[in-house]
Amino acid sequence: MQNKIVDAALKAMLYEVTVNPKPGLVDPVTNGSHHDMNVFTFIDSTLSLRSYFEAVVKCGKDFSGENLQELFLKIRPLGLEAEKNMFNATHQVNTHKGVIFSLGILATAASYTESNSTLSTENIVAVVKAMLLDLTKNDFRSLAEKSKLTAGEKQYIKYGFTGIRGEAEAGFPTVMNIALPFLRKTNGEISQRLLDTLMVILVNLEDSNLIKRAGNADILIEVKKKVQQYFECLDKKKFLRQFDKNFTDRNLSIGGSADLLILTIFLGLLENIL
Repeated sequence: MQNKIVDAALKAMLYEVTVNPKPGLVDPVTNGSHHDMNVFTFIDSTLSLRSYFEAVVKCGKDFSGENLQELFLKIRPLGLEAEKNMFNATHQVNTHKGVIFSLGILATAASYTESNSTLSTENIVAVVKAMLLDLTKNDFRSLAEKSKLTAGEKQYIKYGFTGIRGEAEAGFPTVMNIALPFLRKTNGEISQRLLDTLMVILVNLEDSNLIKRAGNADILIEVKKKVQQYFECLDKKKFLRQFDKNFTDRNLSIGGSADLLILTIFLGLLENIL
């Protein structure tokens, strides 16, 4: 089963990049708003991360301590090493930095859960929350002293958005309470199921990547209207192609939503609903 967790992580990343059309994102047809990468960059990046997922899965399986925050501290350096491998594979292009953090946590939690109880999404969430207790408080504590802030840190100061750290610390509620339950109810062609799920994520997420590219959070209001129109229209693929062109022309992208789609696919694969 340990190999199944690793395979599910890699498949989730490949499924996400394959799905098309997506607003401003890379897929096999277009590079979207990402002029420095294409679908082959994502394939190279994904394969470079196999050893990372094997390592975090082993950490989860072997961990015998009582404080699961220590398990997170064990995998964090592995994530930094994985980033180096990713950048080497992509010629210094950031394809999966966010996913290394979030999917690495989920894969670790899944492995720990399998070794210590019954592998279920509910049990995985409980482990994630225990691993990441006080993460945002600890990570954002000394922002005033930092000379160089990340986009996520700037958004925390300006809007109070906790980004992927807050999402992870809370047990990925957008995935667990919204995206995954939605995906479970879908049927039909996988690509359309995943596009619909991506749109559900987009309308429920303060996408830090989108806010960064737009320059302010007002873009979220526009996106909510777009997603409502998407679910009301008859030709969804045509609507998404226009949505993609609009975002590409404006250099906008929904990278945060894409990352959460990957997490949703990962859990969907473990649940055998994909």
